[in-house]
Amino acid sequence: MKSKLDISEMFADRQFQRNALHTRYLNEQLVRVLKTIGYDVGFQRGHGQYLYDRDGDRYLDLLSGFGVFAVGRNHPTVKDALKSVLDADLPNLVQLDLSTLAGILAERLIAHVPYLDKVFFANSGTECVEAAIKFARAATGRTQIVYCDHAYHGLSYGSLSLTGDKNFRDGFGPLLPDCSAVPFNDLPALEKALASRQVAAFFVEPIQGKGVNMPDDDYLSGVAALCKRYGTIFVADEIQTGMGRTGRFLAVEHWNVEPDMVLLSKALSGGHVPVGAVLTRKAIFDKTFDRMDRAVVHGSTFAKNDLAMAAGIAVLDVMKSEKVIENAAARGAQLISALSAMIPRYELLKNVRGKGLMIGVEFGPPKSLTLKASWNLLETASKGLFCQLITIPLFKEHKILSQVSGHASHTIKLIPSLTITNDDCKWIETAFDSVIEASHRVPGAIWSLGKTLVDNAARKTA
Repeated sequence: MKSKLDISEMFADRQFQRNALHTRYLNEQLVRVLKTIGYDVGFQRGHGQYLYDRDGDRYLDLLSGFGVFAVGRNHPTVKDALKSVLDADLPNLVQLDLSTLAGILAERLIAHVPYLDKVFFANSGTECVEAAIKFARAATGRTQIVYCDHAYHGLSYGSLSLTGDKNFRDGFGPLLPDCSAVPFNDLPALEKALASRQVAAFFVEPIQGKGVNMPDDDYLSGVAALCKRYGTIFVADEIQTGMGRTGRFLAVEHWNVEPDMVLLSKALSGGHVPVGAVLTRKAIFDKTFDRMDRAVVHGSTFAKNDLAMAAGIAVLDVMKSEKVIENAAARGAQLISALSAMIPRYELLKNVRGKGLMIGVEFGPPKSLTLKASWNLLETASKGLFCQLITIPLFKEHKILSQVSGHASHTIKLIPSLTITNDDCKWIETAFDSVIEASHRVPGAIWSLGKTLVDNAARKTA
């Protein structure tokens, strides 16, 4: 008689050993980080936009797994779809066969982006970027790739070569050759780069994830025009901005542009099964898969697995039936308006920007002498440290999980589940108001926390 493997029971039995397990077998530095900032609360379960710790306390998650949980954690429709696949004993990954579920998901994705024709499935966002680099080179016969400063496109070698943050790149060179950066929002610089007619593709996030940097109103339309003029493929990396995040299915829809390739991942997974999708024009796709003997010239073993395809189909169904994208637009406008209204009252709060539920809350140097001295102390110790004086009290005192938008950044990025409610928005508004107000009191508890963080930074560099 076979014993039943109960994973939930295993989780319950071993969950208090998570720190020891990760220290011994996984990333010890991450354990140290979580302990240092007080985030090691031991989350036990998640539902929708909420997390629950070992004491049963409820948290509002504004990270959503870096944008993965667009329809919330453990959505019943997604769970039922995955269970139905397992219960059906489908053949799955025969390889020398055609996946019915992949065909259905591709059909439904193209229905949202009708100016594109073909879909290539991958396992993640970074795999989508790798595929897009290959497709662009095959389609154009060119080798050069252009991307933007401060971009984030992933951490495997091709995608890392298009990621502008030195903190991710240092120590891993040499990277992919023939890749060069231009400033975001700078059309003359882009034209100068493309004018050689040697650039295969220009990769751009419609809204940059690291910093929630917004495009100028004419930027993306200008990008499309320049790419068309110089024969360069326009690749929109919508891995984080797509799937309703900005209040439209794709962020590029806000600016009425039609890229040659669109990259999707994160939210498409439903939070359960990794998946990515490259949507592209037929002419580009057919340059890669151009003969029968090249039918499998690029692929990925697990890319069209039935669980991933079912998750994607279920997520699209939930987004339509529950009007998730419309909710993202409404709740995002509500939050941006409420947080922006705080700017005149707080000199440390400089800007609130974004689209839908991709929002950046930016802080900056104050004018008053007392605050300026405290700010400079933090910045000298570690650039961007001030935002920790906001995110840590948000977590400890208000049960809100958030994160700074990038290394040495002064912007906190909010990317919650697209299912958040009006009450959740009030929770966010009240918490931010309280914490920002406290940050303007010197001396005070928040600046005492700042001294602790400065001391930790000093010990790390000693």
